[in-house]
Amino acid sequence: MTSAWTYLDSPPALPGLFVQAAMRRKVSGTELPHEGLRCWVSVDRQHVEAYRKVCGFSSSSLMPTTYPHVLAFPLQMQLMTEKNFPFPLLGLVHLANRITTLRPLGGLGQVQVSVHVANLQPHSKGATFSLITHIEDALGPLWEEDSTMLCRGLQLAGQPAGEFEPAPLPMSDVLSWSAPADIGRQYAKVSGDYNPIHLSAASAKMFGFPQAIAHGLWLKARTLAALADHLPASNFEIEVRFQKPVRLPSEVLLSASAAASSGQLQLTGGNDLVHMMGSWQPVS
Repeated sequence: MTSAWTYLDSPPALPGLFVQAAMRRKVSGTELPHEGLRCWVSVDRQHVEAYRKVCGFSSSSLMPTTYPHVLAFPLQMQLMTEKNFPFPLLGLVHLANRITTLRPLGGLGQVQVSVHVANLQPHSKGATFSLITHIEDALGPLWEEDSTMLCRGLQLAGQPAGEFEPAPLPMSDVLSWSAPADIGRQYAKVSGDYNPIHLSAASAKMFGFPQAIAHGLWLKARTLAALADHLPASNFEIEVRFQKPVRLPSEVLLSASAAASSGQLQLTGGNDLVHMMGSWQPVS
């Protein structure tokens, strides 16, 4: 549980944070910081439109469901590059992401972003924790995100928790699309996420990947854009679990259950390789 907040006057600059992240390669502890970060952030409508184009969202008066992640990304980066954060940022693996939209994302000029980490747990491949983001406007809570991150090789006491698997629903093909070789660079320009594993084959090889791989949040955004007719505008949550990475370039196929208040989705590639699985449901 977060015990204190540090308030920032403006979002931090990302280039320096990526330099700091590149210099951290070792685990320095097994305790998460109790402090979180908060900052008021302005919404740039032109930037929202650029993001909408890269991620395939149609024109709308509402902000794309995944866009608040971009507003929070600089604070997330700062939190995970500070000295009291124990894990090397560029070695973390994004396992899952849950977004909850509490109210329609329209008419927003400025929002307060809060980020903190919690819930350190043993995992079969190391240890996981939650990177938690809250977005509020003048009327109160608006949007929430919980990203499950894996630090590989870390040993913690206890047994990994089992994963709940819902009964599968019938799915049909919704849309197939290309993930081009430069989509990592396109998405980095609108998201600020210049992690080298997404930018080129040469930079990805420095971190053990034979090819660049697509950003997980681009895959989720592109999926939500394709499911616009399946999902409500607010008061719902959508969770995805990242399976095998999408190597660039690739062709992918989105399948989903019928449009309803609850449903399931799956993103697959060649040879039926599963890249992402997920579900949506009303906020309880």
